[in-house]
Amino acid sequence: MPISKTVASYFTVLFIFACPYYVAALPLQAAQAALPDDPDSVATRVNSIQLPPAADQASQNQPAPPQQSGSAQSPSVQQGHQTKRILGIIPNFRAVSANQVLPPQSAKEKFITASEDSFDYSALVIPTVLAGYSMGLNDTPEFHQGAAGYGRYFWHSFVDQTVENYFVEFIVPAPAHEDIRYYTLGKGGFFKRTGYALSRVVITRSDSATETFNAGEILGAGAAAGVSNLYYPSAERTLSKTAQKWGVNVGVDAITFVCKEFWPDINHAVFHDKE
Repeated sequence: MPISKTVASYFTVLFIFACPYYVAALPLQAAQAALPDDPDSVATRVNSIQLPPAADQASQNQPAPPQQSGSAQSPSVQQGHQTKRILGIIPNFRAVSANQVLPPQSAKEKFITASEDSFDYSALVIPTVLAGYSMGLNDTPEFHQGAAGYGRYFWHSFVDQTVENYFVEFIVPAPAHEDIRYYTLGKGGFFKRTGYALSRVVITRSDSATETFNAGEILGAGAAAGVSNLYYPSAERTLSKTAQKWGVNVGVDAITFVCKEFWPDINHAVFHDKE
C-alpha cells in the first residue's frame, strides 16, 4: 500500500474521531450641606464630625485591589488541558498540558505509559478501522477476505501498534534517558504550532529537560517495522515493505503529535474541557 494512502487513513481516523477616598468623604459632604450659614455654628458643627477610620491618610494611599477578569486566567484555563483520551476514543496518555512542569519519568512509568497506549480500550479503535480499510484494499492478499480475513488484518494491525508503542515509548527511550511525553506548545499561530508538533518526531526532551535527538521515535519505529517481519507472510518481508512500514509508523506519529497539540483548544472551545 502506498505510504500516502496509509497516512491518509490514519489522518481520517484521527479526525473522525478553545474609590475608597470618595466613599469616606461622603459623610463630611453630607454634614457640610446640612450646616447653617452662621460661620461660628458651621465651625462648631464641622469640628464635631467624626470621620470613619477609612478616611485617614493611610487608607487614602492604599491602592485599589486589582480587578479579576477573564483575561487574567491562567494559560491552562484559557487554552484548555490535555485529557487521557482524544474524543474518548484515541489514547493520549503521554500528552502534557501547556506550561505544566512535571518530574522525570522512571523506566517503570515509561513502561506503564506504553502499556496504557497499547491496551486501554481506546487502543482498539484505530486497529479496528484500519483492519477494515486494509481489507477493502486487499493490502495483504494472503489474508483473504470475509470474517476470517478481517480477523487476520485486525490482529496484525493491533500487534503492529503494540510493538511500535513499546519500542518508541519504553525499549529505546528508557536506556537513552529520553522523555517520551509530548509537551504542548499551546501558543503562537497555527503554522508555528504545527511545525513544532511535527518537529517532535526528531526532537524530544531528555530526562534532564534538555532537547535531544528523538532516538525513541526514529530508531524505535524502525525496529518495530523490522520485528513485524516475524509475523507477516513471507511476501511482505522485503526491504521495501519494511521501509514502508517504518515510514508509516513515523508519519502516523507525526500526525498524532499535531492532533495532541490542538486537541486542548478544540476540547476547550467545543466541549468545554470535558474528559
